[in-house]
Parts: sequence; structure tokens; C-alpha cells
Amino acid sequence: MRVSLSSDMPDGIASVLASEITNRGHSVLLHGALTAEDRADWAWSASAAARDVATGHADQAIVCCWTGTGASIAANKVPGVRAALCADAYTATGARKWNDANVLALSVRATSVPLLIEILDAWFAEESSSDQTDDRANIDHVDDI
Repeated sequence: MRVSLSSDMPDGIASVLASEITNRGHSVLLHGALTAEDRADWAWSASAAARDVATGHADQAIVCCWTGTGASIAANKVPGVRAALCADAYTATGARKWNDANVLALSVRATSVPLLIEILDAWFAEESSSDQTDDRANIDHVDDI
């Protein structure tokens, strides 16, 4: 899987995310403070990673900023992106299953490395629900909004 990764700073979990993702067998596209070519600000870096998903250059993205909120807002402005700010593994599982989230937003301040591992385990293990009655109908409606 190709995962686009962005952060507005190289601190905290941002410094270990790329290696965590590649250790899981995925390829990584870097944005923001994680590469010298991009603007590091959260709105620019998160939207760049989200555009990778929307255009098919990446299958999923992980976007980070101090709280994760700004990165999730910027990513959700890109059509076709469903970004979820996840602070725990349960939320990550639900975001993938019930919301078919394709972008994971994280806080570099509040997410420890052990918590990151739990969140990534849950995120990559879960698939989108195929329940056509409720789950898929909600996801399709969000896409139509």
C-alpha cells in the first residue's frame, strides 16, 4: 500500500511514523516538515497528502499537526477524502469500519509512540463495512454532501 504522510513539524511521533509505516511493508510519500521540498505549514502539508489519496497517488494518508485538528480539517477539504482524527485504537477501528476513512489524522503532541502503534495496528487491520443498509448508505451520503 502507498501511504502519504505529512506533518507540520518533525517532532514527536512524526519522527517515527515513516519508519513505522515502511516496517509494516508500505511505501511512504512524504510532505511538509518531513521533506525539504514542501511547505511545512499544517494546511499545506495535510492538503498535499490528502490530494495524493484523492488523485490515486496514495491509497491512504496520515496527516499530523500539534493537535491533529487542523490537519484533519485541511484534509477533509479535499474532495474524496474522509479524514478522521483518532486519539485511540477504538476510534481508528470505527473510522475505518463505519466511516471508510482514508486519511488518519493524529496529534504529534498527545500521541505517544506506544499509543501510535496501537492506533496504526487498528487502522491497518480494519476494512470498511460492507453493510449496504446503514454503513455504506451513510458513507455514500457523506460523499454526496
